[in-house]
Parts: sequence; C-alpha cells; structure tokens
Amino acid sequence: MGSAAYFTCPIRLHTAQYPKLRRGPTNTTFQFRGLAPVSSKVVWVSGTKGSVLRTRDGGTTWSNVSPPLAPENSTDFEFRDIQAWDEKRAVILSIGAGNLSRIYLTHDGGNSWKKTFVNDNEAAFYDCMSFENKRHGLALSDPVDGNFRLIETWDGGSTWSVVDNKGIPAALTGEFGFAASGTCIEAAAGRWYIASGGVDPGRIYSSDNGHQWKVTNSSIAGGAAAGVFSVRFRDAKHGIAVGGDYEKPNGTINNAAWSRDGGRSWHKAESFLAGYRSGASWVPGRGAMAVAVGTTGSDVTFDGGKNWQSFDNGTFDAVECVSKNVCWASGSKGRVGRLQWT
Repeated sequence: MGSAAYFTCPIRLHTAQYPKLRRGPTNTTFQFRGLAPVSSKVVWVSGTKGSVLRTRDGGTTWSNVSPPLAPENSTDFEFRDIQAWDEKRAVILSIGAGNLSRIYLTHDGGNSWKKTFVNDNEAAFYDCMSFENKRHGLALSDPVDGNFRLIETWDGGSTWSVVDNKGIPAALTGEFGFAASGTCIEAAAGRWYIASGGVDPGRIYSSDNGHQWKVTNSSIAGGAAAGVFSVRFRDAKHGIAVGGDYEKPNGTINNAAWSRDGGRSWHKAESFLAGYRSGASWVPGRGAMAVAVGTTGSDVTFDGGKNWQSFDNGTFDAVECVSKNVCWASGSKGRVGRLQWT
C-alpha cells in the first residue's frame, strides 16, 4: 500500500541501552490490533474493515492482501488476531457475535484465502487465538453457558473443532476476554494461558494441554472495562500480565503482575505501567526484559515485570518481539512501528 517514510528517534530506556523507535505510515487509516511479525523484514497486520497488510521489506512498502469479502459487508469484519509463519502462510481471526466470528487461512501470501471456521453459536464471541507450533492452535470465545469456549486445530488452521468445556472452570458472572491485541490466549513452553476481565480482580487460566484448566486471581484490578488484556510467558515459569481499564487509559494502579511458577500464583508489580496496556511481549535473548503497549504509551521492564518504566507516549495496541534487537508494534490510524536496539 505504498511506501512508509519512517523517522528515527533515540530513547534512553536503561543504562547503556539506546533503542530506536521507528514509526511510519502504511498509507491506510485502518486500526491494526492483529500483529504477526515473522522477522525484521516480513510482518503481517490485520484490523478494521476486513483489512490484512503484509510487508516483505521491513515496512518500506506494504501490500494489501485482505481476503475478498463482499463490498457490502466488508466493513463488518474486524480481524483482531493474526498468526503467520512466513511470507506465505497466515491465519486470521475475525471477532464479533454469531457468524461474524470466523477464521480464514492463506498458503500463498494472501493471494487467496480459505474460510475454515464460521461460528454458529449466537452466544459465542471469539476474541483471540494462539498456536504452540505450526499445526496445533486454540481460539478463545467469551463464555457460553457459563464456561469459556475454545476451538482447536491440529492442522494449522485448516479445520477446527469445539473443545469439551468440562475441563474449564466455571466463569464468574460478567467475566470475559478482551479482543484487544490477540494475546488474551497464550501458548508458551508447552503450556496454555487465558487472560480475563469483567470481574475484580481479573483472572488467568492455565493448562498443560489446552483441555484441563486451572484458574488464579491475577492481582490486576478488573471491572466492566478492566482486567487482564495480555498474558505472556518467556519459559515454563516466568510470566507477565498487563491490563487496566480502557475507559480510564491513564490509570496507573494495579495494572501489571508477574509470575515465577508457571502461573500458579501472580504478584502485583512493584512499580506499575504508566497507563492501560493492551499488549505485551518478551524480548528474546534479553533475559527478563519485556515491553508493553497501549493507547497512552509504551513501557519496558528489565526485571520480569516487577518494575515498569515508560519510554514513549505514542499509541499502539499490539507488540511482538522477533529478536533481541527488533520488536514490532501496531495500532490505530494505520500505525506500525519498529523498536530496534543498536
């Protein structure tokens, strides 16, 4: 979709570390909550009005590879989550009540898309999905008949089946997931995690196989528009959770937590995020470093989520780090950025 004229600004995050935040337009006004970087060069984003874009040159140019939805209803679809493995293969999730929740798959870089799931339960509303490898994935719906609903694929998104909900603890009244950054469900180190809100405090579910689950209070404050928006693990033990209240985006209390026992228990951060944050990502190869993004800015932790410090006041919805030197972020008004350590 044209060229992206990036500019660079140095930001001091920590002693002797000087990353550069590169922002640039995609020549669109879509809001990209779906983000799937494959490398420093190949990145997929998805969002409002049925949009899917891909770059193969590190964001210099973007191609519109959106599925060919009917013109009269393409604006109804919001692809809030995307998973990609290379420049050819990607899976996208559209959110919404009833049959607006659906999944599409491409094997040819978006030249063609196959519709592989359409929700047929009017009570279901799918929020996010995650894959533990190229074949096995789960997608999460808000509770149906008192339990969160999951669908599962064992063939990379080509087919999906509903998971028996007997192994999922009952949801509390008003509990749900947030379709904000594609990270309300997480697969990491052979385990699965679900983040929830709508109740106080927000809760985090964990499972060894995606079928039998346990649930724990997160210590993150919850409410009608508040709770845990993103849960991420860097290994089998160390996890972070971020969130807040999207109706009070400048709130700085009880919006982050950390775990060191695989999610069995969660502890409040000692210093919190500088506002509501919808997405987070560990930085590979940098130990206990992670970043979080939201509508009022971005933050970094160097100690596994115990303490956070703000480093930027720009608006982003999702963030994913692909290496120790490169993280990608996406958000409103066609905004995509790259945080790079030199």
